[in-house]
Amino acid sequence: MPSTELLIAFFATTAIFAFMPGPAMLYAAAQTLARGRWSGLMAALGIHLGGYVHVIAAAAGLSVLFHAVPVAYMTVKLVGAAYLIWLGIALFRAKVQGDGDLPVIEPKSARRAFFESVTVEVLNPKTAIFFMAFLPQFIDASAAFPVWLQFFLLGMIVNMMFSSADIIGVVLAGAMITRLRRSSRAQRLMQRAGGAVLVGLGVHVALQKS
Repeated sequence: MPSTELLIAFFATTAIFAFMPGPAMLYAAAQTLARGRWSGLMAALGIHLGGYVHVIAAAAGLSVLFHAVPVAYMTVKLVGAAYLIWLGIALFRAKVQGDGDLPVIEPKSARRAFFESVTVEVLNPKTAIFFMAFLPQFIDASAAFPVWLQFFLLGMIVNMMFSSADIIGVVLAGAMITRLRRSSRAQRLMQRAGGAVLVGLGVHVALQKS
């Protein structure tokens, strides 16, 4: 493994990146607002598992493909952005189930949030580029572990730290909806807020230059 000094720098830098509000945290919070805390947690889990696709790709050197072939990067980025926008619009159009003071959460919402989140993360080339640019700064070619294993282990740590930040975002959003979910109107407003965040994230991803 890398030296102790290098690992300290790695953990400190990763924590800074992880706990700065970013697209993944906003996405998980949006799912929480729209579908409830359990769906938000399942969304965070989906993002976490989807992140391992990029960790494995970085360890195998496949992430370099996005840097070497701009067309591939742009294609995946636009597909991912379109999917985010589609999810946001779907939340706008979805019906709120239940009536009275206790709206009912759709049973399939958490499962949908999980699979949608895996797809969103896999289709996010920014994650692949991040791993490719960030992890080599903390790789020690002279260490006992081979380079590919260092990529994989450090990538796992990064993924877990980012996911812990996403869970914090879900908990905070969940605390908000616990107070607001007293009527179907409040639930509808939260659903629209979640949809707006997803559409905004999709547009942001599509318009980013790199």
